[in-house]
Amino acid sequence: MSAQQTNIFTDFTQAVSDFTLEGLNFDAIVNNFHFIRPWWLLAFFALFLVLFLLKRIRYYQSPWQHFLPSHLANALLENSHNQSGKTTHSTKVSSQTRYWLKPTIMGCCIIFALAGPAWQKLPQPVYQLERGAVLIMDMSYSMYATDVKPNRLTRARYKAIDLLKKINEGDVGLIAYAGDAFIISPLTQDIKNIELLLPSLSPDIMPIPGANALAALILADQTLKNSGHISGDIYWFTDDIDNEEMSDVYDWANDNNHKVNILGVGSKTGAPIKLSSGKLLKDNRGAIVIPKLPESRLSAIAQRGRGVYQTMTNDDADIKALTAHLSVNLDDSLNSQTSNNSNEAKSKQAIQGDQYQEQGPWLLLIILPLLLSYFRRGTSILVISWLMPLTLLFSFTTFSPNSYATESNNSQNSAPSAALAANTEATQSTSESNGKPINEPNVSGASQLWQDLWQTSDQQAQQHYQQKDYQQAAKQFDDSQWQGSAHYKAGDYEQALQAFQQGDSAQAFYNQGNSLAQLQKVDEAIEAYKKALEKDPNLEDAKDNLAKLEALKKQQEEQQSQGDQENQDSEEQSKDDQQEQKDNKDDQQSQDGQKKSEEPSEDDQQQSNSEDQKGEQQDDQK
Repeated sequence: MSAQQTNIFTDFTQAVSDFTLEGLNFDAIVNNFHFIRPWWLLAFFALFLVLFLLKRIRYYQSPWQHFLPSHLANALLENSHNQSGKTTHSTKVSSQTRYWLKPTIMGCCIIFALAGPAWQKLPQPVYQLERGAVLIMDMSYSMYATDVKPNRLTRARYKAIDLLKKINEGDVGLIAYAGDAFIISPLTQDIKNIELLLPSLSPDIMPIPGANALAALILADQTLKNSGHISGDIYWFTDDIDNEEMSDVYDWANDNNHKVNILGVGSKTGAPIKLSSGKLLKDNRGAIVIPKLPESRLSAIAQRGRGVYQTMTNDDADIKALTAHLSVNLDDSLNSQTSNNSNEAKSKQAIQGDQYQEQGPWLLLIILPLLLSYFRRGTSILVISWLMPLTLLFSFTTFSPNSYATESNNSQNSAPSAALAANTEATQSTSESNGKPINEPNVSGASQLWQDLWQTSDQQAQQHYQQKDYQQAAKQFDDSQWQGSAHYKAGDYEQALQAFQQGDSAQAFYNQGNSLAQLQKVDEAIEAYKKALEKDPNLEDAKDNLAKLEALKKQQEEQQSQGDQENQDSEEQSKDDQQEQKDNKDDQQSQDGQKKSEEPSEDDQQQSNSEDQKGEQQDDQK
């Protein structure tokens, strides 16, 4: 053997050794080996029954059975295929064995392939979600007020840009309103384009002056729903709301699933409105208009809308408060600008589920050489006509490396993890997944029956899940945690919660907390996260979400107490005003009575006039 041949042989041996050691982990195969569809193993009973019947049919195919007695037929027909009766007993047994060996091997391979042997795990991201958001900008003339420098409108524009940078990802739309509402930008992922549109917004370009906030909220709801977002985030930048609209806005907030987060632009003291012409805005009576920020009313609307209210600040604390719910998710990509490379890599890591690759189709390679042996004279056409189509159809429909998910003992990977918000590095773009209306698949009964023949319900559901058809996936998943994941991805948090509640693992409680947080049930979500940590104290995602929810709850309580105090102060002020008006009225009545007492009565006046006339007559007579 030459040196070159020796090197080639060495390389080949090393490659085989590497493949054997690295590609085939026999311990993992033994530990993870299982059948995806184990009930197909029951087909062995049918196989042996068919082989037995075929043997009987072959035996009775000879026409001599009709003429020979049974005791002679058994002896004579067994030797009918022998030459001159000289075949030994071992030769007869070997011939019969070879005759039935091939169909037995082919039948066993087909049954094993249908049962779906699997042992190789494949990592696969199993849960991602993205929410839509709409930014509503108030373009009423009160935004020209100068209580914040240079004016409310300019500061609101800067805050809007900060908000867009904080959202960073996902579908975002822009709506401006005055006397009516208008879509400035539909839902898009091009946030830079929205940033370019913001500087051009002003009350001067609005065709109808006024402040129709309800029209803007209704338009935002329609925009989100038309894009497939059952629930989304509405960020409303405003400085006032009319009292006449309060009840209608309350009703709208109760009837929608969107979060209404409000940024109050301005101050309680207010300031004159300086128009673009340089003049101050006056009312019909000629008085200078001084709009004041109604914090209590705006805070009440935000609470009804399951969001938060924040008065505009000089730093970014207001924007952080409005977007606090976005950071309650699988990672903390919102802080990625200040994190190092390792943290960025960690933020992109998605929760993984256990996936197994089906190995059954490889067994068909054993069947093909055996089928070739039947292509000779005297072969039964019936065997070929049944086995060949079945083999080819099975190979075409199942040879693709499909994988299916199974629940692992590891609670970290036992179920798809539900994220609480969209704007993370682990989310998919809305153009791929979420945001678009899901069409029901048009599957005929025969097609569905064919799919049921080769794939389990979970496998079919997994395909729908990967195709972003989450509603259909939720219907077909048998596993409650996967079913909850599909409901969550579709935005149906109530159904997702019910599905997640069927599990008692740490991951199940974690997903329950995420669903409850989306439903604005903060206290229950906190309890669910605590239960998850009791099951698995090392579940970092639950720790992070718990801390953020507790901070959010504290902030809401502070806002609630502040709003109650303001309402109490306003009630006391109203009572004082009423008492002052009453006192003024009493003083006025007392003054009127005093004036009446000082003026002479009509009788006195007439008597005085008559006396004057008598005096004049007497003077004339004299």
